[in-house]
Amino acid sequence: MTGAAAHVGAELVDTPHGPARITRRDADGDARAVLLLGHGAGGGVQAPDLLGAAGVALAAGVHVVLVEQPYRVAGRRAPAPATQLDVAWLAVVEHVREHVVDSVDGDLPLLFGGRSSGARVACRTATAGGAAGVLCLAFPVHPPGRPEKDRLGELAQPTVPVLVVQGSNDPFGVPESAPGREVALLRGDHSLKSDMPGLRAAVQTWLGRLVQ
Repeated sequence: MTGAAAHVGAELVDTPHGPARITRRDADGDARAVLLLGHGAGGGVQAPDLLGAAGVALAAGVHVVLVEQPYRVAGRRAPAPATQLDVAWLAVVEHVREHVVDSVDGDLPLLFGGRSSGARVACRTATAGGAAGVLCLAFPVHPPGRPEKDRLGELAQPTVPVLVVQGSNDPFGVPESAPGREVALLRGDHSLKSDMPGLRAAVQTWLGRLVQ
C-alpha cells in the first residue's frame, strides 16, 4: 500500500453474525475523514484495487479501515446473505465511530467503500450508517450474462456523492453516471488491475473534492 500510515493494527469486532476483523491504518497528520473498505464476495482485503484506493486515501489525510466480513474471518469462501453482510457492516461502522472517530475527532466524516460485493454493501448501508460518500470499485451491475438481473437499485440508494470506478470490459456490466454519481471508466475488467494509475487518479480527484 502506498501512502504514509502512522498506525497499523488489526482487531476483531463483535457483530450479530460472528466476529468481523478490521485493519486500521492511520494517515499522518490531521485526519480529514475515515474510509471503510469492504472486500469482494470471494476475495479479501488485499485485493490490488482496495490497496490502491487505501493508499490514495492515506496520502490525502484519510484514515483507512479495511473490513473483513464474519464469513471470511470464519474461513468460509461462500458469502453470507446480503442482510447478514449489511448487519455485520453496520456493527463495524458503530465500532469505528465509537473507537476510531471519537478517539481522533468526533466530527470526522465516515466514507463507505468496497469492491464488488463490498461496494453493494456500502451502497445499501450508506443511509443507515450515516456515510458522507460512497466509493464503489467494480460495482457488479448484474451477474455475467444476465443483464436483466441488474442491481442498479442498490447503486441508486445512497443520497451522498458516489464514485464508481469500473473496468470498461467488466462482464458484470458498466453503470451510467447519474446525479450524485460519477463513473470513472478504466481499461480492463472486473479486477481493475490493468489500470491502477487510472484508479488512483480517479479516487484522488474524488476525495479532493469530497474531503476538504
